[in-house]
Amino acid sequence: MSLSEFTGDVAACLTTLSFFPQAIRVIRTRDTRAISLVMYLLFTTGVALWGVFGIMTMQWSIIVANAITVILAAMILGIKIRDVAAQRGKPPA
Repeated sequence: MSLSEFTGDVAACLTTLSFFPQAIRVIRTRDTRAISLVMYLLFTTGVALWGVFGIMTMQWSIIVANAITVILAAMILGIKIRDVAAQRGKPPA
């Protein structure tokens, strides 16, 4: 393994691991009030595209890291979309 591959593997692990606390908190509490819908749409799309890039270039650290992250991000995005839809259905207080 080259130094550049090792660096990429470590970077992929660290960025994926850094996402876990936020994902766990949102999944447990279902609280998405402080999360931007547009940001999560862009983020999830970007992570998915990084995964596609990993597949196109056969870089396993990119493929695995982004597959894990896109699953977690999609779960959070789904919760956020549900919350936004529920808020739009409520009459103003």
